[in-house]
Amino acid sequence: MKRALLIMAAMATLSAPVMADQALATTKNCMACHAVDKKLVGPSYKDIAKKYAGDAKAADMLAEKIVKGGSGVWGAIPMPANAQVNAADAKKLATWVLSLK
Repeated sequence: MKRALLIMAAMATLSAPVMADQALATTKNCMACHAVDKKLVGPSYKDIAKKYAGDAKAADMLAEKIVKGGSGVWGAIPMPANAQVNAADAKKLATWVLSLK
């Protein structure tokens, strides 16, 4: 029983940061067009992480796109600007997206 509790505690610790940032993405309406592991209107977060893996400038670039919007990288449908997302939250979201595998 003790071992099972330790395993459950470890699993909760590992998933907590992902859920916290997914919660921010949900709050900021990002999940209306994106999902973690499948394409919706926009690309999946995992596809974004894969595309920009190893790019040291990706977090800043994506944070700017989150706030200002963008087009042409993932197809014809543009990503609208998100004025409700401040720069700090945009950076947190971009860093989270890039951490997904």
